[in-house]
Amino acid sequence: MQNRVMGAMIACFGHDVRRINHALKVHAFADLIACREVDDTWTREIVGITALLHDIGIHEAEKKYHSTAGKFQEIEGPPIARKILSDLMVPEKSIDRVCFIIGNHHSYTKIDGIDFQILVEADLLVNSYEDEMKQDVVESVCEKVFRTKTGKSLLRSMYLD
Repeated sequence: MQNRVMGAMIACFGHDVRRINHALKVHAFADLIACREVDDTWTREIVGITALLHDIGIHEAEKKYHSTAGKFQEIEGPPIARKILSDLMVPEKSIDRVCFIIGNHHSYTKIDGIDFQILVEADLLVNSYEDEMKQDVVESVCEKVFRTKTGKSLLRSMYLD
């Protein structure tokens, strides 16, 4: 299923290679963390699908609000993800969970499960590099947001140690 979602994400982003690459990097880190932290295959599948689609509303946010701010991505992403996943005949329970995470993935106080936690950590691992975060910001993020052993280890080895 993740390969089909990946193809749909690439088609949706079109020539926006930067966004495609961001989603693929987040997916890779999310998969790595999930494989080490989660035994449940359904949860790992949710993590992978969500990682691929987490920023899927960014183009619509740019069109409607002239902004890529997280709050606008949270508004615009779920309907697009729901359409993609419905077209791929993903079960409704899975679609609902993916859309909840996408609709809140910049709202860290709403993290309510390991799938959501892993997505946030994977996104921050990529954003730390792409946004050229200063070391003190990365340290703060590590302390305040990261919860998984694998995510913390990756962040420390890549940016702090």
